[in-house]
Amino acid sequence: MFVLVLDDTPLNNMLMTEALRTVPDCTVRAFTRPAEALAFVEAQPDAIGVAISDYEMPGMDGVEFIRAARAVPGFEHVPVVMVTSLDQRSLRREALAAGATDFLAKPFDPIEIRARISNLLALNRARLEQRERAAWLDREVKAATQLIAAREREIVMMLMKAAEHRDDETGNHVARVAGFVALIARGLGLPEEEVEQISLASTMHDVGKIGVPNTILQKPGPLTQDERREMERHADRGRRILEGSSSQLMRRAAEIAATHHERWDGSGYPAGLVGEEIPLAGRIVAVADVFDALTSDRPYKKAWSAREALNHILANAGTHFDPACVAAFARMLPRDETTSG
Repeated sequence: MFVLVLDDTPLNNMLMTEALRTVPDCTVRAFTRPAEALAFVEAQPDAIGVAISDYEMPGMDGVEFIRAARAVPGFEHVPVVMVTSLDQRSLRREALAAGATDFLAKPFDPIEIRARISNLLALNRARLEQRERAAWLDREVKAATQLIAAREREIVMMLMKAAEHRDDETGNHVARVAGFVALIARGLGLPEEEVEQISLASTMHDVGKIGVPNTILQKPGPLTQDERREMERHADRGRRILEGSSSQLMRRAAEIAATHHERWDGSGYPAGLVGEEIPLAGRIVAVADVFDALTSDRPYKKAWSAREALNHILANAGTHFDPACVAAFARMLPRDETTSG
């Protein structure tokens, strides 16, 4: 670790270097010109353990040097010692304000120099070790977070595979819905992290359908009243499958499963929530889910064109759908999606 010494008098630099010769684990780099010392600071700020600067120098005095050095990224916390023969309180205050850590008076005592610089070097090493420790902890936390996220995605994929065994269309449907969900969330100005979470969580919105009999799930004609009630139970069933997890993603998925069939005017199911009583994620998925259902072939209907489906969504803003979500979807949906048909 370097000890930077700056004094415009070469003899003072020699005396300072000699005084520090026995300080362990440090190399003295002495300069007589502030500009050269500052260039050394800029080149390797992390390699400097302590800087010692004289006050009275031509061109740039010690206070100006300290102020300039403190502006160098990475040098903000390196100890800096001001050396001066002047004992003026105003000068000390100015130096402290510029970033000085300690002071040495001329003529200096070699024993005092060694003690002070050794202590400051030890403090700076401890600071660097703490910084490295913090960086290591940050890397460990990020790695653990990535592992948790990967495991959550794995759980999602396993749930989706289970759903696909019941309905061959499920996999394609959830992927398309997730894409539309991301469009709407971004159109609403949500942070990208939240966009990604809602999009991933939306892939589980119909997981409750794994409990719906095939005779209902794949029925080519209209459902009876009893069959309709059984189908509608999938929302609450999905919530019960997903709830209770400590994972924020799974809690969001449970919220979506439970609320993506609620309607803005309160006529939806299973709870008859109204307006903003419906969680935002559920309102977003409601638009995306219906749009994809309308534009897809199903056993009981042919696919609508994207333009027909969007017109339906627009016509039902404020009744079935949150108007803000509809506006975001209409704004974000690529033009080529709706120019044909």
